[in-house]
Amino acid sequence: MAIYRLLEKHPMGAEEVKCLVAAYEQTLRALGIQDRGDPLAELVARKVFEIGQEGLKQPGQICKLAVKELRIL
Repeated sequence: MAIYRLLEKHPMGAEEVKCLVAAYEQTLRALGIQDRGDPLAELVARKVFEIGQEGLKQPGQICKLAVKELRIL
């Protein structure tokens, strides 16, 4: 899973990891991406991670912002 490759490179607590994984899964569902090997899944993982690093801690909020930003691309 693309999000785990990003998370293993950056030390963070279990709660933060749980939040980002949940946000990643929600965002994939919202965008209709089913194949975790799809290059778009990697793009989603990077966007979710980036937003999570900005301080948002609720998966739903991270998902909403990620979808908004990714739909522009």
